[in-house]
Parts: sequence; structure tokens; C-alpha cells
Amino acid sequence: MTVPQGRFLTGSTMRHVSVMTMSATIGLTFMFLIDAATLFWVARMGVEQNMAALGFAWTIQFFTLSGGIGLMIAAVALVSRAIGKGDRAQARRHASSAMVITVLVQAVLAAVVLFFREDILALAGAKGETLAIASRFLLLSVPSLPIMALGMVGSGVLRAEGDAKRSMLVTIVAGLIAMTLDPLFIFGFGLGVDGAAIVMDISRSITALLALYFVVKVHDLAARPSLANVRKVAPAFAAVALPAMATQLSTPFGNYIATGFMAQFGDGAVAGWAVVGRLTVLAFGGIFALSGAVGGILGQNYGAGQMDRVRSTYRDALIYSFAYISLAWLILWLLRGVAISAFQLGPEGAAVVLAYTNLAAGGFVFTGILFVSNAAFNNLGRPLWSTGFNWMRDGLLMFPICWWLSAELGAVGVVYGQALAGVTVGLLAATAAWRFVARL
Repeated sequence: MTVPQGRFLTGSTMRHVSVMTMSATIGLTFMFLIDAATLFWVARMGVEQNMAALGFAWTIQFFTLSGGIGLMIAAVALVSRAIGKGDRAQARRHASSAMVITVLVQAVLAAVVLFFREDILALAGAKGETLAIASRFLLLSVPSLPIMALGMVGSGVLRAEGDAKRSMLVTIVAGLIAMTLDPLFIFGFGLGVDGAAIVMDISRSITALLALYFVVKVHDLAARPSLANVRKVAPAFAAVALPAMATQLSTPFGNYIATGFMAQFGDGAVAGWAVVGRLTVLAFGGIFALSGAVGGILGQNYGAGQMDRVRSTYRDALIYSFAYISLAWLILWLLRGVAISAFQLGPEGAAVVLAYTNLAAGGFVFTGILFVSNAAFNNLGRPLWSTGFNWMRDGLLMFPICWWLSAELGAVGVVYGQALAGVTVGLLAATAAWRFVARL
């Protein structure tokens, strides 16, 4: 029987990077659009505390979501390498075992967040009614995070296989349903912020069901789960997943620090910060998608020993990243007034958004470089390098830079501080990754 060849082992690497990233971008943007639409409809309620509460709640959820992204990265790395080697049976074992491990790990993380949610929110700066609203939102939405992580791993397995279309459909369908249900649950049923949380749970469940259907029924790329397979796969999975999770958790940690500084300037500033968060993932969703999409291309060619294609993939991903971010920044700047008006921000929130769209968003060029470098490290056997660079940004530099600039400039200093930390570490990561890939 002929073993199917990996799709990324031949053809233009730039074409693979572009096709996989654009399809992943569309899907991921719909996922982020759910949050943006939720914030938009909650803003229509005319209560600034509700928007601030969502800002705090999303900051906390970001921790568990980032853990799921780390687990997805490990699944993509192992499955794509097995496909590159032509070992379909191993790829199937890796896929199903990764899903089992992901659900278990995310369930534990979600339980911890639920139990300590009020303490964590208070440490982030939430208080009074804002804290109460955020706590209830977490209570209703965090239990579905393991289900969402299962869908993310399934979508990642589809990317490792090279099925850009179905990986995209997983999040598009769920996103469309969520955008349709949000106004119905928030206003039609009169559930307010609770309705937004319930819709999020529905959307995440749909994501998981679609991903599982495509992986199992369409590609037959998941073996029947068994304890023996999980035990066999776990060491190799953990070798990538643990540093990848540590890497991904640095971003919400840095955002948590920045949110704490922003909270000093009141609910208006935090509401603006929540809008900045939604604008970031919407405008730069393509770069979040790029770091995941390029992993399968790197992994297949690395597994097949085609190091020249590994190098060209890394180069092409950097070029794509720069072009995409430049265009996204221009669009953000042009629509800055529309964003402030749409989310009904006051003077403090508007100042935060303007600081971001006018200058700080440009710093994402270097964050994009960091993301592409992380993909190279994670899929080419150096996952701890990406962990080190991310924590240098979020654990080492974020606090002193945000402290300094917020003391000098107020709330907008927090926006500039986060950007400056990304610029510094992005340059260092690019230098290290370029040398590493060149020596393969």
C-alpha cells in the first residue's frame, strides 16, 4: 500500500505559508470576532462596568486558553513530523492521545481558575460590582474551556495534515452561530452578560464537534483512544507541550501585569484596554494563525530531512508577517475613530485606543517575528528557546517598563510599555532563530 506523502514536502514554501495562513486567519478571525461581537453587544447596554468586567474576565481566561494553545502546538509538531516520515499509524496515535491529554490538563486548569477566580480578579485590580460581574462571567464560561481546547487540537491536527479548508470551517461555523446568538441571548432573553457567557459555551462546543468529525470521519487521523497509547505518546508529547505551554502562558501573564497597571486609572481605562485586546486579535489574527499554520510545514519537512525547505519556510513566514502587520496597522489607524465610537468609550478609554492605533500597534511587527521564531523553535527541537524568549518579554521586561512608562505617561504608558517589551525581545529572538535555522 502506498503511504500518502506529506502535502508540504513539494511545491513553493511561500505558497504553502500563504495558503495555510490565510485559511487559518479566516477561521481564527471568526473565533476572535466572537469576543469582539460580544463586547460590542455588551457595550450597547450602556454600562461601562460591564465592559471593564469582560476585560478582567478575558484576561483570566487567557491563561487557560494559552495553555490549550501550547497543547495544540505539541499535537501539530508530533502529528506533522509523523506524516512527514510517512508513518500514518503513528500520526493517528499522536492525534488521539493528544486530545485525551489536552482535555485532562485543561480540566485541571479550568478547575483551578474557577476556585480562585475572585482572588485572581482582585489581584488584577477588579473590585466592587465590576469584580462581581467578572466572577459570574468566569463561573459560566470557564467550564467549557476544555471543550474549546479539544476543538483547537482537532483544528491543529487538520493543519498538520494540510487540510486548510476544513481547519478554517471549524471556527467559521462556530463564529457565525455565536454572532447570531449573542444579541438574542443578551437582549432577546434579557440575560445580559450571562447570555454572552452561555453563547460562548455553545460556540466552543460546536468547534469541538466539527473538529472531531473532520479528523475522525474525513481523514481517519485519530486512533481509538487507549491508556496504552496515551502512556506511549505522553513523554514525546510532554517534551514539546510543557515548554510550549510555558511559552504561551507568558503572554497572559504579561497581559495580567499590564491590566493591573491599567486598573489604577479606573474602569474607563480598563474598558479601553479591553477594546485594545479585541482590536489586537482581530487585526493581527493572521499572525497568531501564521505561527500555528507554519508549524505543520516546518514539521513535515523537518521529519522528511528537507532542511533547505525548512529554511525557506522560516524566511517566507517572516516576509509574510511583515507585509501582513504593516497592512493591518494601516487599517487600524484609519478606523480608530470608528472603534472608539462603536464601543462607546469615554475619554480615558479613547486615549488608550488612540495610543495603540497611532503608534503601539506598529510594534507588533516585532511580536510577529517572535511568533514565527517560536514556531521554528517548537517544531525543530528547541522548544525551551521559545519559552525563554517569551518569559524574557512578559516576566522580565513587562513589569519595569510598564511601571516606568505608566508613572510618566499615565494609562497610555501601559500601552507603550507592552509594545516596547515586544520590540526588544522580538529583535533578540529573530537573531537567535535565524542563526539556528541556518545551521540545520
